[in-house]
Amino acid sequence: MLIRKRVGKSSVGSNPGDFGDNQWQSSKTRYHRRDGTSDGHTTPCQQSTGLNAPNVANCVCRTISAQPAGITKADWLLNRSRTTSTTPNDRRSRVTQAMPTGEHTGTDSSHPATISIDAMGGDRGPNAVLGGMVKAARKHPAIRFVVHGNRDVLQPRIQKRRWLRDRCDVRHSDEVVEMTSVPSKVARKGKKTSMWAAIQAVREGEADAAVSSGNTGALMALSMMCLKRAPGTKRPAIACHWPSRNESGFTVLLDVGADIKADEHDLLHYAILGADYARFGFGLTRPRVGLLNIGKENFKGRPEIRLANDLIIECSEERGFEYVGYVEGSDIPGGTADVFVTDGYTGNAMIKSVEGTATLIRDFLREAFNHTILSRIGALFAITSLRRLAKRIDPRWVNGGVFLGLNGTVVKSHGSADAVGFAAAIDLAVRLSRARGLQKLTASGVVGGQGAGA
Repeated sequence: MLIRKRVGKSSVGSNPGDFGDNQWQSSKTRYHRRDGTSDGHTTPCQQSTGLNAPNVANCVCRTISAQPAGITKADWLLNRSRTTSTTPNDRRSRVTQAMPTGEHTGTDSSHPATISIDAMGGDRGPNAVLGGMVKAARKHPAIRFVVHGNRDVLQPRIQKRRWLRDRCDVRHSDEVVEMTSVPSKVARKGKKTSMWAAIQAVREGEADAAVSSGNTGALMALSMMCLKRAPGTKRPAIACHWPSRNESGFTVLLDVGADIKADEHDLLHYAILGADYARFGFGLTRPRVGLLNIGKENFKGRPEIRLANDLIIECSEERGFEYVGYVEGSDIPGGTADVFVTDGYTGNAMIKSVEGTATLIRDFLREAFNHTILSRIGALFAITSLRRLAKRIDPRWVNGGVFLGLNGTVVKSHGSADAVGFAAAIDLAVRLSRARGLQKLTASGVVGGQGAGA
């Protein structure tokens, strides 16, 4: 009997940790972290409860597999190579995996998600939206879409994409919310738009979450009108995932554009919402929360920030999170805290400036390695590492902000997102729909009681 040792993660199946056909695995599977230590478990990845949720994606599964009786060596090796290969989608998922899945994190990975899509929003039009839906369907084979927009425009394009033909329910909408539309006018006259219809599908229980790359102000206004604010919520907030050195690989930043102003009670409410989002989304029992300021000294900052600092200190123990005090913008990627709290104006400006900086760095690298023949030769030797770096700093892979404090799940994609970016927003919506704790969060506002300023 031929015994071979396989090292690496399997990519067969739609969920992280799904190893596909069990006949090609032995019953002896152990976990080894990248630091060389072992957790001692012998169950497959998707059944393990001994690892902290943020570390699941960093495991290396080592399996001893044997050639089954009655099967030729050639067939066994062929099948073995298929089950151990890693597809590009799986490599991308490790870059964008901002929320672990599995029972230990309160998620239901078997849940067939249905996502409501506003197909007419955004700067790039329906083609970018449909392209993102195709990428999401490849990653989540059980996903279903309720697509809202102009049927005459959408139906022919969907039929041309085989990944979408049998999984889309197209709903016609006569009107579209333009990127230049005034939110107040949309709130009064926007009930015939594709954006409203996408949100309404969540309210009626036809979809688990809604995704739109349209006008942010209009999306928030219509979401509040259609889904209503959850009990205890004074102002909803938009939370996004920011790459960092934390164990999960990401930091939660809110608010990033729901409201440009925030007083001390709003900032306290954002801190509570963000802590509960990190608790249920990342599996953190005691999230660390920081308040964004221009310095860490107590005398710095606007009056509302200093007042919010005192309020957060008072309620942090009661709410079950650790308050680390004032933090600066440079602390976000370093992993100083799990949740960074700020007002919508500052948060929105921050994420857009970082997106621009990441694009600039990528352009500089491309110019540097194309400058001379020697630099091009050097790039060939470093091509794998350069591609990995490009994905790590590409803001498209972490696109999508979730509206917290509503009676339903709405994900806002960047208005200029292409197919890759929109697929990341859909992926976030799928993972949010599977997180049972987050459903409790959106259903009751601030978990455990009323929010500040209610």
